[in-house]
Amino acid sequence: MVLAKSKKALGLGNSLMNDRFGKGKGADRKKVSAGIHRTDQDGQTYVTNAPKEAGWVKMRSVTEQGALDEFLSTAELAGTDFTAEKMNNVKIIQTDRKNPYLLSAAEERATLRKQMSKRNRLTVPRRPQWNENTTAQDLDRRERASLLDWRRGLAELQDDEDLLMTPFERNIEVWRQLWRVIERSDLVVQIVDARDPLLFRSEDLEKYVKEVDSQKNNLLLVNKADMMTLRQREAWADYFEKNGINYKFFSASLAKARNTKMDAEDEDETTEKDAFLGEAQDAVPPEADRLAEEAAKLDVQDEHELDDEWASEEELGNEDDQRTRILTVDELEALFLKNAPQVDILESEHPRKTQIGLVGYPNVGKSSTINALIGAKKVSVSSTPGKTKHFQTIHLSPEVILCDCPGLVFPNFATTKAELVCNGILPIDQLREFTGPAGLVAKRIPQSFFEALYGVKVKTRPLEEGGAGIPTAEEILIAYAIARGFTKTGQGQPDESRAARYILKDYVSGKLLFCKPPPNDPPIDAREFNQELYQTEHLPQKRQAALAVQAEGSTTGSEDPSLMDNPDILPAPPLQGEKSTRLDRKFFGPGQGTAGHLNMPFSHQY
Repeated sequence: MVLAKSKKALGLGNSLMNDRFGKGKGADRKKVSAGIHRTDQDGQTYVTNAPKEAGWVKMRSVTEQGALDEFLSTAELAGTDFTAEKMNNVKIIQTDRKNPYLLSAAEERATLRKQMSKRNRLTVPRRPQWNENTTAQDLDRRERASLLDWRRGLAELQDDEDLLMTPFERNIEVWRQLWRVIERSDLVVQIVDARDPLLFRSEDLEKYVKEVDSQKNNLLLVNKADMMTLRQREAWADYFEKNGINYKFFSASLAKARNTKMDAEDEDETTEKDAFLGEAQDAVPPEADRLAEEAAKLDVQDEHELDDEWASEEELGNEDDQRTRILTVDELEALFLKNAPQVDILESEHPRKTQIGLVGYPNVGKSSTINALIGAKKVSVSSTPGKTKHFQTIHLSPEVILCDCPGLVFPNFATTKAELVCNGILPIDQLREFTGPAGLVAKRIPQSFFEALYGVKVKTRPLEEGGAGIPTAEEILIAYAIARGFTKTGQGQPDESRAARYILKDYVSGKLLFCKPPPNDPPIDAREFNQELYQTEHLPQKRQAALAVQAEGSTTGSEDPSLMDNPDILPAPPLQGEKSTRLDRKFFGPGQGTAGHLNMPFSHQY
C-alpha cells in the first residue's frame, strides 16, 4: 500500500532555494563574533577573530619557533598590524648540498678559537658576602642583584661577540642550593660525561670553590668511561695532566652491574650452603656434624684465599697505568677520603664526617653514581633530608657524607644548536628542526656501522653526481624510515621527523657512540680517534651473527675488525625462517637442476 503524498513535501530544487534564501537562513553567517579590533594604515577599523585552541595547547611548552611563527606570535602579543605586499621580483636561489644548520670545518675551527679567547667570561654567579648581622631580606636582595648582574654579563657576551651559548639555569633557587652545597662540602666533585668532558665541565666553578675556602678541593669525575677505549682514556689523561686537572674515570653502569652480580652470588652461596647442610644433617649421624662444618669452613677459607690471590695479581697488572683505570665503588670512596682536606676532629666530642658535594648536569649520570654508591653500601646507608627540600645529605659510611646537589646547567659555549641536541641538552621531543642534528650524526657515525647496526642500506649520491662521499641527513632518515615502515599520514612518503627522533635518542643514549677528542695542536682526527668504537663486537648479537654470515672472509683478518676498515661492506640480509629454508631446499636442492627452467609452456598440461 502506497502512502499518500504529504502536501508539505517539496522538491529538491525548492529545498535548496529555501535553505539558501529562506527565513532566518544564513543568520550564523551574519553574526560578528567578538574579536580583535584593528586599525590599518588608512584609518579603517576591522575585526579579526581570535584563534580558538584547546586548553592543553595553550599550556604547551614552546622552546623553539620558526622565523614566521615567531614573527606572528610577537605581532599578536604587541597588537601590531602589518600588511603583506606581493612582490614581483622573484629570485630563484640555487642551494648546494651543504647543510645550513651545520658549520664547515674552517668555520668550526674559527668559532672554537673565538670561544677559547672568551672562555674566561663564562662564570657562575657568586653569593654575596654575609655575616650573622645580615638580615634575610637584605641577603635576598643582594643575591637577586648578583644574579641579575651575572645574567646581564652573559647576555652582553652573547650579543656583542655573536657566540652561541648553551641553555643555562636562570632560577635563583637552584643556584642557592649550589651555594649551600659548596659552603658545607670539603670536596666538590664535578661529574661529567666521558663523551665530551669539557662541555659539561665548569672551570669557573673550581675557582669559586677556592674563593669560598682555600682548603676545599676539586675533583673531576669522568662518568660513563666504559664508553671509551683505552687509547681514548690515555689521550684524555694526557690532556688532564697537562692542564693540571684532578680527574678520575668511573662508570656507574659497570658499578651497578657489579653490585647486582655480587648480590646474586651471595644469594646463590647462601642457598647452596643451606641445602648442603640440610642434606648433611639428614644423611650423616649427629656425631659427624662437627666434621662437616669444619670441612665447609675450610672450603670457604680456600675460596677466599684464591680470590685474594687473583685480586692481588689483578692489582699488580693494573699498577702500570693507574691514570686510565675505571674505579670501583670502594676505590671511589677511598678516593673521596684521599682528596678531601683533613677535618679537625678535636674541637668536639663527636667527630665531624667528611662531606662530599656532588655537582653535575641533569643527564651526566649523577643520580646513577649516587645509586651505585648506595647500592654497594646498602647495609650502612641512611638517607636524611637536608635543611631544604631540594638537596639532601646521604650518610654513605661512618666517615663520608654525600651532599647531593640538584642537577644544574652551567653556561658554556656551543658551535650549533645541533650539537646541543646531540649532547642531550635540548629535549628531542620538542625538536622542530631535525636536519641539523641528523646531519651531525651522519657526519660522525660511519655509514658502514650505521647500516650494520640497523640493517638498512643508505642510498647516497655518487661522486660524479655531486655527492660528498658522506651520507646526508635526508639520506639516512629516509633509509631508516623505509626500513621501519614510518610513513606520513595520507601521503605514503617516509616520515623523516619520526625517524630523526629515534636515531637521535639512540645517539644520546650511546647506542650510536661518538667520543670527542681532546683539544690538541694539531687537532686530532675524530674519525681516527673513534675507529675502535666501530668494531663488530659493539653490535648486538643478532647483527653480529648476520654480519658474520655475509662478510665471512671479507674483513682485514684482525680479531676484532672495524667496520671502517672496509667501507664497502654491506649489512647482512635478515636470516630466513624454517619455512623459507625448506622451500628453497626443495626447489633448489640436489636433483632439481631444471626446477627453475620451463621447457614447455605453462598451459601445456591443461
